[in-house]
Amino acid sequence: FNDCWLAAEWGHPSDNLGAILSVADWISRTNRNGGNLGNGKIFTVRDVLEAMVKAHEIQGCMALENSFNKVGLDHVVLVKVASTAVVSQMLGLTEAQTRDAISQAWVDGQSMRTYRHSPNTMSRKSWAAGDACEKAVNLCLKVMKGEGGMATVLTAPTWGFYDVNFHGAKFNFQREYGSYVMENVLFKVSYPAEFHSQTAVEAASRLNKKLKAMGKTAEDIKDVTNRTHEACIRIIDKQLKPMDNFADRDHCVQYMVATMFVFNRLEASDYTDGSEAATSPLVESLRKRIKCVEDPQYTKDYHDPEKRTISNALTVTLNDGTTLEEEIVEAPLGHRLRRDEAKPEIMAKYKRHLGPHFDEARVNELIELGNSPDKLYAMEIDKYVDLYVKESM
Repeated sequence: FNDCWLAAEWGHPSDNLGAILSVADWISRTNRNGGNLGNGKIFTVRDVLEAMVKAHEIQGCMALENSFNKVGLDHVVLVKVASTAVVSQMLGLTEAQTRDAISQAWVDGQSMRTYRHSPNTMSRKSWAAGDACEKAVNLCLKVMKGEGGMATVLTAPTWGFYDVNFHGAKFNFQREYGSYVMENVLFKVSYPAEFHSQTAVEAASRLNKKLKAMGKTAEDIKDVTNRTHEACIRIIDKQLKPMDNFADRDHCVQYMVATMFVFNRLEASDYTDGSEAATSPLVESLRKRIKCVEDPQYTKDYHDPEKRTISNALTVTLNDGTTLEEEIVEAPLGHRLRRDEAKPEIMAKYKRHLGPHFDEARVNELIELGNSPDKLYAMEIDKYVDLYVKESM
């Protein structure tokens, strides 16, 4: 239920916050107590946000034209590299030490995508990014203590990253580093679902209203065709594959769309074993009657740096032979093209997640702070983190 970046490689740049926030908090608390990490700096919220812009840009620009998934590697390699680069700077490492740390990140054994795909889909995908953040910080600390680096970690014949992991190809870059990624990143707002499915689920929600107006339900659906983009098919098209666990269900576009049609909702609890959706014969039957077909234009638009849309278009055929007008959704809520529309939903989501943990006064304090940029940016990060700590009962 986080942010997302979709290009030649996929990923969630906010994953880097696991390294950045923890290190900023640790450095600040250490220095308050007589330490001298990162040149004695006490980090502010602005410092953390600037570090996040840098990490987003490193991970996102690397992902624009370099596909790690096509060689079987998981996108968290880019979390490790981006976090290593940014944390090196936060710790006050020299440019030479930063290069050494980044080389260590590239030579470190990279995670494969095995745990994200059938028949091995499993919960490791939920902690893979945290693992990458931990490794990034650990490598930075090793270099800070004197560990060296490898100047040709990418290009060394036979033993370098390019030859070992990238079929001899070299990285391509589309643009200089700036703030493009943070400005265009996707916010997952509407549904707790893999991002390539967001517009498909929204289309199903819209179609439910049309079905209701016709006096029809999911039981009246004969089949569904989803006109989509190549990445959706590669990652979450699992029409006839068994749904063995939570990880299978939340990475199956057919399951998510079927759940929306049957229950007019899609919630995190719908993925769990034994849930109403997971045990529904109608969801399972309908899931197997939802077919994905690639539209080359949608794939082109997906990679277009000016569009970056994630289009899905559903066509529903009913048992009586009626075919409903195709429902097209090109950009999900949270896309740059729908940013203003998403802001109230993001705030509502923030409040919804704070509610079970804090009283109304603390929730209002956090919301007021978030709506006061100058005050928020100037706040020291350890003091900000303290606001999210509950006092002992």
